[in-house]
Amino acid sequence: MARLTHSYDSGAAAEPLSGDTIGQALARTIALFPDSDALVSRHQGIRNSYAEFGREVERVALGLLGLGIEKGDRVGIWAPTCAEWTYLQFATARVGAILVNVNPAYRANEAAFALGHSGVRMLVTASKFKTSDYLAMIAQVRGELHALERVVTIDGATAGGANDLTWKELVAAGAAVAPGRLTAREATLDPDDAINIQYTSGTTGNPKGATLTHHNILNNGRTVGQVLGYTSADRICIPVPLYHCFGMGIGNLGCITSGAAMVYPGESFEPLAALQAIAEERCTSIYGVPTMFIAQLEHPEFATFDLASLRTGIMAGAPCPIEVMKRVVSQMHARDMCIAYGMTETAPCSTMTRPEDSLERRTSTVGQALPFVESKIVDPETGLAAPVGTPGEVCTRGYLVMRGYWENPTATAEAIDEAGWMHTGDLGVMDGDGYVNIVGRIKDMVIRGGENLFPKEIEDVIFEHPAVASVQVIGVPDERMGEELMAWVVLRDGAVLTADEMRDFCRVRMAHFKVPKYVKFTADFPMTVTGKVQKFKMRAAAVEELGLEKAAAVRTA
Repeated sequence: MARLTHSYDSGAAAEPLSGDTIGQALARTIALFPDSDALVSRHQGIRNSYAEFGREVERVALGLLGLGIEKGDRVGIWAPTCAEWTYLQFATARVGAILVNVNPAYRANEAAFALGHSGVRMLVTASKFKTSDYLAMIAQVRGELHALERVVTIDGATAGGANDLTWKELVAAGAAVAPGRLTAREATLDPDDAINIQYTSGTTGNPKGATLTHHNILNNGRTVGQVLGYTSADRICIPVPLYHCFGMGIGNLGCITSGAAMVYPGESFEPLAALQAIAEERCTSIYGVPTMFIAQLEHPEFATFDLASLRTGIMAGAPCPIEVMKRVVSQMHARDMCIAYGMTETAPCSTMTRPEDSLERRTSTVGQALPFVESKIVDPETGLAAPVGTPGEVCTRGYLVMRGYWENPTATAEAIDEAGWMHTGDLGVMDGDGYVNIVGRIKDMVIRGGENLFPKEIEDVIFEHPAVASVQVIGVPDERMGEELMAWVVLRDGAVLTADEMRDFCRVRMAHFKVPKYVKFTADFPMTVTGKVQKFKMRAAAVEELGLEKAAAVRTA
């Protein structure tokens, strides 16, 4: 059978990769569109034109210089979505500091690891967010953070240390700094400099700090924006968190490379706030993971919003149920909605459907490799390219691959091979045209009695049931078969369904060995702050609920 390494043919349609730093790209856009909206942070009542946004970023950059931040210093940000997050993102890029994104959901020990491992010198933080008291957690672990010299609080409270400041004091520290110092600093920067560290959430062990450059994330945001056809007339609703590459990368950077507006509905995702932002700001594009789109579509007030301004957007971050995609296109009016796929380590988007693709392509694949990106499917056992149509590990190569994991050469070598291919850990199938379909994680693949089963295939079938709002399928241990399938099902409001009825529905639509042995009805799934379902937590809960400890012990022995 044919084997394929697919590199998207950029042809005449794709612009060459940018050689700019992030600061240079921002300056170019400000010069072109000074009066266009740059940033709308609805929950803060902030509206910046590009000229105003540029001035805010420069004030923060001068403040960083005034406080002695050097090229290569790590500056952390621990906060939900807010304008200050974005000002700092661009200000650190302009002074050559490395921004360390700290997950807003982290607890004290998790934050301590990220801040300590990366050697953060200055931390910018909110005081509190939801149930998280950041200042209390910082006080708890501060003694362990030997590189941390200063904590800057965004909202006016103080962390209490001798060198700690408020956001206003950070900005004021730049008042006496000559703008020429910033110009001189920027002249020393290279697009291949590390500019961002993002800690990836692992199921075992400590998170790893994916280290990304100007060139990685700027070009990824720019290319995605080009595929979606962004211009200065576009307004992008960004409800995904900024600490993740989806928000700060293809969200913020996708906007500033095209002159589009960044629209933040709130501090964190709320379906009602997202719908209001789309309608009232006349957004043309919306980003999210599938669970976010499901929450909007299922909201009781969904039908009351005028979403006709929507044209496009990105659904990514997890396997996208076919039925959800169809509803986003038809009911949310996002006729050019695209599916994207990638990972933090690839800045993050590596494959993507195109607006001109058929609905079938856009509901059954994650598209082709982006311009200047190569993708291939390899046999996980041999490392050789797999035949067309055969499941294997998805690998990616190109400008978008991270520099490596921060101070972790062993993990870097395990992830990026000698030929420069990033091994994703995802299972995918590539067709003869280079379109990729993700069928699961290598570790999520269920092996039942020697049969390889892919949860996404089963989820797509269950999603067709009219009573089902959402579903996740996992493998649970079984003494006889090795593993059995379990479906966690969220029903639509008012719907009634039994486990037997669910299994009967499946039996007429799939082979008997793919029908889940266990069906659990639930109100929600354990998820990360980005909306990704944590299947490892589901498996642990299922083992306990179903009394499968003995089978689990046999399986892992």
